[in-house]
Amino acid sequence: MKIKFTKMHGLGNDFVVIDAVRQPVQLTTQQAAFLADRHFGVGADQILIVERATQEGVDFRYRIFNADGSEVEQCGNGARCFVRFALDQHLTDKQEIRVETKSGIIAPRIEANGEVTVNMGVPVFEPARIPFISDSNALIQPLDVAGEEVAITAVSMGNPHAVQLVANVDTAPVETQGPLIERHPRFPARVNAGFMQVVDAHNIRLRVFERGSGETLACGTGACAAVVAGISRGLLSSPVRVQTRGGDLTIAWNGIDTPVMMTGPAVSVFESEITLQD
Repeated sequence: MKIKFTKMHGLGNDFVVIDAVRQPVQLTTQQAAFLADRHFGVGADQILIVERATQEGVDFRYRIFNADGSEVEQCGNGARCFVRFALDQHLTDKQEIRVETKSGIIAPRIEANGEVTVNMGVPVFEPARIPFISDSNALIQPLDVAGEEVAITAVSMGNPHAVQLVANVDTAPVETQGPLIERHPRFPARVNAGFMQVVDAHNIRLRVFERGSGETLACGTGACAAVVAGISRGLLSSPVRVQTRGGDLTIAWNGIDTPVMMTGPAVSVFESEITLQD
């Protein structure tokens, strides 16, 4: 199967984006993992598939595959690339589109300066809906990680996140704790592990070990989850600039039962085609 694709990134969080509207595409887990492989494939943190909408009132369907080939619910940086791709490829002429994902409807919008704002929806703290195994709804939860107790805030931004506060992201145990938190038995669907350093009320630094991909240069939903956790804990005030290793995002949130708004860049790198083995 030969497919055309576009390589894109949002703050270094990179994607292979595939138009499944104008070409037939049905990826297997193995094919998605091959595309993401940086040695034998194209190389990407995630594979994004643009499909026709399956319900009224939306423009497209958005599917996301991690580097290991697993399909996931949401990707914030990918959502920004999604709308940029749809415009650049003339799939739409709208500056704002409605897109269905596994976790619900999102609405990315191109701003006048070229950046993209995405309504990421209302964050979820209820443990059963994250999902997170806990007998408490406490905002700060203890988590045993290889015999060490870590204090986390569990939240879903359409996908599960465990956010912990660290003194310095440069020395945070991302490589050691990240994989253990990702597959912790209290997170039955696995989890994205966020390590947040508060600089001041409107600025944080962040690293995220992503479920199925490892540490990435930036994580859009991770940035949203970190800001939501920080505001809920009284550490931050909206809007918040999130400094990642790939660049900055701006996250705004007005509190419980309101959606999180994420703004940042989306960049096309190159277009090509590749033949995949069936």
